[in-house]
Amino acid sequence: MFRPFAPLFASLGLAFALPACAQPAPAVQPQDADPALWVVRDKDTTIYLFGTIHVLKPGLSWFDEAVKKAFDRSGTLVLEMVEPDQETQQRVVVSKAFDPAGPTLLEKLPAEKRPAFEKALEDNKLSRASFERMQPWFAAISLSVLPVQKLGYQALNGPEGILTAAAEAQKKQVMGLETFEGQMSIFDSLSQRAQVQLLTSTVEELPKAGETMERMVSDWSRGNPEGLAATMNESLKESPEVAKALLVDRNAKWAAWIAERMRTPGRVFIAVGAGHLAGPDSVQAQLGKYKLKAVRVKY
Repeated sequence: MFRPFAPLFASLGLAFALPACAQPAPAVQPQDADPALWVVRDKDTTIYLFGTIHVLKPGLSWFDEAVKKAFDRSGTLVLEMVEPDQETQQRVVVSKAFDPAGPTLLEKLPAEKRPAFEKALEDNKLSRASFERMQPWFAAISLSVLPVQKLGYQALNGPEGILTAAAEAQKKQVMGLETFEGQMSIFDSLSQRAQVQLLTSTVEELPKAGETMERMVSDWSRGNPEGLAATMNESLKESPEVAKALLVDRNAKWAAWIAERMRTPGRVFIAVGAGHLAGPDSVQAQLGKYKLKAVRVKY
């Protein structure tokens, strides 16, 4: 079974999947976190690779030591996506995430899976009408964010926002490897069968979302990419189509981008979902095709 989407998306850095909550975070005692950092370099170009967890609870102290030093030395911050304005987001969501005609979402589900889906809506006080025209993949996202948000995970505490603010303060260039529309299109291009499987599996695994998220954040905080890879593989092994779309193809594109960027002198800090920097199909592994090696920064 797929694990709930929220932990998976958090490790892949799909920002739109986990919107920020407006409530201020409570004050907590900071806890040290030392997430993994890699560097690719030649005689005149240095590119850092930093894996993020898009949503975090408040209180983790990670933007220090080697991570802060590498960021401060870099002239450009590269994220998976630079978040567009609300109007653009709404336009793209309406065009990609909803099906205005044809069968309703409930009708797309196998008959034996419908009661569990309806119960998930009821348990979370969500109206059936609001989901009726959603694409199955977007319904899975919408359901899966609820457990982790209830546990206090917010994008406001995630690395992307903190890094972006720091880059703006230091007048660094900020750019994205993808666009919001491009990320949405990844899901829109999945087969109907894969989308339905993601939704039904997410519904079944919702009670374990918090447990999965805590394990991934723990591995991230301890700089344990192998642990993250294990969870990623467990989450994606049931659907090669989804694994290819969300992970393998994107990693290959980003490795090609890095190889091209190595031709231009300078220092770049790349921050992408930690799941992309773990496992056999990681960005680091893909860089081998270009005779480039990412070295782990020890700190």
